[in-house]
Formats: sequence, C-alpha cells, structure tokens
Amino acid sequence: MKRLLRSPLLWTFVVSLVLLLAVGGWLLTDPATSRSEALKTGGIAGGAIVALYALWLNDRRRRVEERRQEVERQRQELEQRRADQDRDRISDERFAKAVELLGHDADQVRVGALHALAGLARGRAIYTQTVLDILCSYLRRPFEHPRYDEEEAKRPGNKLPERGKAEQEQELQVRQTAQRLIGELLPAADSEGTPGYDLDLTGAVLEYLDLSERKIGKLLLRYGGLYSSTNLSGCVFLGPVYLTGAGTAAKKLIGFFRCNDAKFEQRAWFSGVRFSEDAEFRGTVFAGETSFKDSVFAKDAVFAGSRFKGTLDLHRARFQGFADLGFREPPGTVSLYNTTVEPARDHELPDGWTVETLPDGRARLTVKD
Repeated sequence: MKRLLRSPLLWTFVVSLVLLLAVGGWLLTDPATSRSEALKTGGIAGGAIVALYALWLNDRRRRVEERRQEVERQRQELEQRRADQDRDRISDERFAKAVELLGHDADQVRVGALHALAGLARGRAIYTQTVLDILCSYLRRPFEHPRYDEEEAKRPGNKLPERGKAEQEQELQVRQTAQRLIGELLPAADSEGTPGYDLDLTGAVLEYLDLSERKIGKLLLRYGGLYSSTNLSGCVFLGPVYLTGAGTAAKKLIGFFRCNDAKFEQRAWFSGVRFSEDAEFRGTVFAGETSFKDSVFAKDAVFAGSRFKGTLDLHRARFQGFADLGFREPPGTVSLYNTTVEPARDHELPDGWTVETLPDGRARLTVKD
C-alpha cells in the first residue's frame, strides 16, 4: 500500500482528476458556460498534467539510457586497457625470451630468435627501434672468417670464397639473417610520414650488406668492415652518417661500395675510410658537410652526377685508381690540401680543377684561383 501511494503515476492521475473536477466545477458556476465546454476545459487541464508526467518520464528514461551508455563505455575502455596490458605483458615476455635465445649455442635457435624479434617489431611499431638496436648489437659482436684475411684475398688463383669452420659458416648465416631483417624493418625511402630509425654498427663486420632504397636516421659505421659488396643506393639518410676509419683495421676491409642516387640530408663523414674496391656515388646528393679527409680509394672512385650543397673536405685524400669527379653540382667550398691522384690516369675533373705533378712523381689536385 505504501509503495502504491508513492507511485508518481497514481498521483498524476489523482491530480489530473482533481484538476478536471475543480476546473469543470468552477466553470459550471458560470451561467454563460455550457456543461460540455466546462468538461472539455477541465479535461484539457487534467490532460496537461498527464502530458507533463509523460515528458518527465521520457526525460528520466533518456537520462537512464545515457548513464547506461556511459557505464558501457567505461566498461569497454576498462576491457581495452586490460587487453592492452595483456598484450604488453605477452610482448614483453616474447621479447625477453627472444633476447635470451640469441645466446643459444644452436644457430637455428638464434635465427628463430631474430625472426621472433622482427615479428614483434612488425606487430608493434614501438619495438622497432629497440629491435634494430639489438640486431645491430648482435652484428657488433666480434666475428672472424678466413676470407676476411687480406693476404688470403690477394692469393693468386683464390677465386672461390674461402670457407671457414662449421661454426663460422653457421654464425655467418645468422649474421646475414640479421642484416636482411634490418633492411626489412627499415621503411622505404619514398614512404611518407615514416620515421628514420638509427643504426649503430660501430666496428661491425658485415658481408653483402644491402640497405638500398631504405630510409635511415643516424648511421654509425665507424671502424667497421664491409666485405664482398655493400649497397646503400637510393637510401635517404635523415640524420648524420659516420663511417670514420671504416676499412682500416685488421680484417676489416671494404669491398665494392655502392651508394648511387642516395641522399644525405645532414653530415656525411667518410674521413679516414679505405675503400679497397670500387666506390660509387653516382647521382648522390650531399646536403650537409661532407668529408673524405684522409680517405683512400684503392680502385675507381665515381662521383659522376653527384651534388654537394655544403662543404667538401678532401684533405690528404688519395685516389689510387680512376677518379670520376664530374659533379653535377660542385661544392661551394672545397679543401684539396695534399689530395693526390694516380698520375698515369686521365681523370674526370670539375671545371677549374687541375692535376699538378710533383717532383717526387706524385700528382695532386688543385683548384684555379
């Protein structure tokens, strides 16, 4: 009974009926008002109360529905956060396990760990730089192979690559897998809105490194060894590039080096590098400071069509083979102090550059004032 008395619907009908009787009765006291008009007006007054109740009830339902939707939204957000946390936990566990397996004795396990890390980076971009750092760290580990011996490479009749011990051949396959995965994880050079990831390969020994047509942030390859061939053609380097001293340490030579149609948006530092084979920079754009100071080009050096928008330092650089310096856009400032070339070759030089023969038989480059 108490619950019934508290019902808004009951009180609405009561008030509506009271208002109907009150308005109708009051109008009936007026002789000019007919009974039908009095009942009609009273009904309108009573109906207005019912209509107000209906509006209130509809508003109440709307607010209840809004609260229900808000609760549902919060529940979905909570479930999404829980799913994200579970995914983060699983990813962290996979990451830790893969890193641990990189130290396994079996080469196939190490290869599997590398692929697991790469898969993790593909699935979650937040891991990409970390995974690249780990792959680079693996490649920075000391590694030796018989064909990396300079004297072995020069031995007459030694045409086929020298094979190493079983452990060395297995490790070589693992390392080349790491190199390939680095290339796959880097964004394409022509992709828009993608970041440039950094690579630290300082002192690394690499063979058949191919990062062509990739976008790279900062590249460190100081005192590294690049065997057989290296292909950086078509790369876009968003950050500074340092190859200082590469190819100079024992068992760390640089083989064929191709960097055609690349773009260095910041500093390109090749100071003290020894290129044991041909080095090609055809059509490459050097937008920042560029240095080949104290570098040695043992074979041909090709810079045909290259562009220098900053300074070029060739202090004490040595061109022991053919030098094609037919720049498309020569540097505004160039340093040629003791820059030597092979006197017996007919080199391709920019306008105003000449070859001066020295008394000791050497030849150096000079620029007319």
